[in-house]
Amino acid sequence: MKQSDKRFIAATRTAKIQDNDLVVVFHEQKFAMYQGRFLHDPDSMRFLGNTDFHLLIGHLDNTACHLLRISDPVDLPGLSWHGLRTLIGQVDDDVYRLLGLAQQLEAWYDSHRFCGRCGATMQPRGEERAMECSACDLRQYPKLAPCIIVLITRGDEVLLARSPHFRPGFFSTLAGFIEPGESVEECLHREVMEEVGVEVDQLEYLGSQNWPFPNSLMMGFHARYVSGDIVPQPGEIEEAGWWYVDDLPGIPPPGSISRWLIDCHLARRRGQPLPPVPA
Repeated sequence: MKQSDKRFIAATRTAKIQDNDLVVVFHEQKFAMYQGRFLHDPDSMRFLGNTDFHLLIGHLDNTACHLLRISDPVDLPGLSWHGLRTLIGQVDDDVYRLLGLAQQLEAWYDSHRFCGRCGATMQPRGEERAMECSACDLRQYPKLAPCIIVLITRGDEVLLARSPHFRPGFFSTLAGFIEPGESVEECLHREVMEEVGVEVDQLEYLGSQNWPFPNSLMMGFHARYVSGDIVPQPGEIEEAGWWYVDDLPGIPPPGSISRWLIDCHLARRRGQPLPPVPA
């Protein structure tokens, strides 16, 4: 990610759009870039299409920023549309955080328009970040899916793997969702054993990243290999192996926690300070 001199603070409620606020415009999982910017004044963006809904995302340098989802966008010179994954490492940290939260809130709002208990319409609450049923008063709050992500080391080597949907030549660290009733540590041991069939110890927590694909909270670890031969999990892991740290394959881009875990390991080997946790 690119360092930013701005500061983004997420909102915990909703509010109306005011003239001096900013909006990000969203349509079919893509954000509008107009004249080189993702943050726009409300008036200039209203003509892009019909508004499905808007939500307050947060404040960037004390300026309120809203998500504006539209339908049937117009074709306009200087307007282009960009998926969030393509923006990793291409925009400032705080702008990426803002866009990531906007995408998470859009998915949450879209999937909670109707009550899961009685089927009635739900509406955003003004006092807090929640959807409330108009009939039975059920409230639904945004959900996060906690995950572990781990770089396993063995001397001068690291264990990297690729799933079937990765592009050719691309490898990453292991990751998996925490199941109900599991501790973070139990999940890490289980996921590593399931995905590649090895045992690890010396678990070290390094940091976390909110990963908006669609709503994960990634908790990053280093772990040391103990025993076992690599056996890729069918359907989940297409290929896995040990790679020397000075001869790595294609790895995730800067800005992802997977890459950060690798960079932290390399920094330690060189006696350098650890890089900052990605936004």
